[in-house]
Amino acid sequence: MNGTTTRAAQVRAFLALCERDFWVAFRRQVGGFLAQTLLQPVFYLFIFGRVLPEIGAAGQDYGSQLLPGVIALTLFLTALQNTSLPLVIEFSFTKEIEDRLLAPLPAALVGVQKVVVAAVRGIVGAIIILPLATVILPGGVDFSDISWPGFVAVMLIGPLAGAAVGLVLGTAVEARQINVVFAVVLTPLLFTGATFYPWAALDSLRWFQVVTLINPLTYVSEGLRAALTTAPHLGSGWIALGLVGWTLVFGYIGVRGFERRAVD
Repeated sequence: MNGTTTRAAQVRAFLALCERDFWVAFRRQVGGFLAQTLLQPVFYLFIFGRVLPEIGAAGQDYGSQLLPGVIALTLFLTALQNTSLPLVIEFSFTKEIEDRLLAPLPAALVGVQKVVVAAVRGIVGAIIILPLATVILPGGVDFSDISWPGFVAVMLIGPLAGAAVGLVLGTAVEARQINVVFAVVLTPLLFTGATFYPWAALDSLRWFQVVTLINPLTYVSEGLRAALTTAPHLGSGWIALGLVGWTLVFGYIGVRGFERRAVD
């Protein structure tokens, strides 16, 4: 089999695995997918964006400041969870990963396929948030100032970063440890990711402002904040560097970890 034929077979196998996963997610398990993806973000929008301003505990424009962070959270965490949790189960219990590894693909590409599918699920969830936000937030959502190139770029790269982090967790953590690891990892990710506040507003807490830069979710939140609002935000160059850099770092570590688990 020559190189061209081999690559064509690998492309077909890659697409077939993606098609199978999309069919399961968006046809057979659509209710579970929507509940897992939307429940938490919708409550964040309702409580922080509608209830708190209504009772005077937050400013009337807080909902519009919150929306980019909630979309980022949906993008990132949906992709992360839909990579890490299935991998932990497949490596530890069902052993379904062994069937996937029989496909005419290098082990690394099987891991990449997991990342791509999870990223698409994150994008779908985040897109659904937009019309819901127009209903939940007082005054709806103003799209007049949106920067479409920036918005599309973050919507594509952001979930890849989340899925890459999920690949690291899914290949590094044993099933008996996953609950503890998620509790230890997800809470800091959530609250240091500039989701509930603009990064630029942390000037008076400089040490915390620096700590948030370690979190890849910060760059997703700030990227969407820059694209959707006129609020102060992290510089566009730093956003691009953080998004691409963390995606490559976690992607490399995750793929290497996947290859090691696959060989074992």
